[in-house]
Amino acid sequence: MFAIADLQIGPGHTPFVIAEMSGNHNQSLDRALDIVDAAADAGAHAIKLQTYTADTMTLALTEGEFTIKDPASIWVGQNMHALYQQAHTPWEWHAPIMARAKERGLLCFSSPFDESSVDFLETLNVPAYKIASFECIDLPLIRKVAGTGKPMIISTGMATIAEIAEAVDAARAAGCKHVALLKCTSTYPASPENTNIKTIPHMRELFGCEVGLSDHTMGVGASIAAVAMGASIIEKHFTLSRADGGVDSSFSLEPAELKCLVIESERAWQSLGQIKYGPTLAEEKARSRRRSLYIAQDMQAGDILTSANLRRIRPGHGLAPKYYELLLGRKVGQDVPKGTPLSWDLLG
Repeated sequence: MFAIADLQIGPGHTPFVIAEMSGNHNQSLDRALDIVDAAADAGAHAIKLQTYTADTMTLALTEGEFTIKDPASIWVGQNMHALYQQAHTPWEWHAPIMARAKERGLLCFSSPFDESSVDFLETLNVPAYKIASFECIDLPLIRKVAGTGKPMIISTGMATIAEIAEAVDAARAAGCKHVALLKCTSTYPASPENTNIKTIPHMRELFGCEVGLSDHTMGVGASIAAVAMGASIIEKHFTLSRADGGVDSSFSLEPAELKCLVIESERAWQSLGQIKYGPTLAEEKARSRRRSLYIAQDMQAGDILTSANLRRIRPGHGLAPKYYELLLGRKVGQDVPKGTPLSWDLLG
């Protein structure tokens, strides 16, 4: 368990829901602020930004590998530098976005993509840092973030166990006391079949830290299932409307969906409870509505119990149904009116 600002994160607390703005502001500060408001209205705990410029991400080249050629990518055919220019959050927007988040009771932090981004975010006193999946192998960046002493959340899309171990070791060795990992599948969108949330408890045990899910699937099903597997953090991309377009809009949640995620992830967490058999305190009254043995006809002392006059019915004030065969053929020792719950002292 650890805390970001005054919000506790761990198995004993409601899942920490992060709304990832990414490039869904569509280069409008007003829209970015509206996204903050919508995330707050939906009940998210944090809004997350991404801090980079096109030049800190790649080279301004158009030929060769600097244009996305994967036919399965939603960004196929786009030049990387131009795409990052379109998607980036201008640095001068960070302060007003964070101010709006604070006003609305949301934590706000960011994913830095190079050392200059970390230096800038430190001037804004962010409460935590997120390392994106593609940067999980950038150990110099991880060491830079660790040096701030702030909690660090690392996404692990594509990363092998060895690469995750290197990232965690680098963070801890450089001074980060609170590292959390997010199971992630780096496809956009991701399919449920490729999400593999059974990894979550294994990852928690292997690395000794809090684990969550950075979820790129459509809908909220994978996230809710992840909570059942022990996820204490859920991150989802978030937009006002997928129909508005934008670099990440096609796999982002809309406000009503984010609200559903917040509500249902908390319900999933509450439902985990503990290993328990038998009635809960809330079920005690319901026990009286189970079946039991009742006298179904008026009987006189000495009459024999038969299937006609001994019934297994509700409510549950008589002897348990497991005694039914044992009692058939026995005699009652007194007059017994119809509707009497059978007890041992009625037998002759």
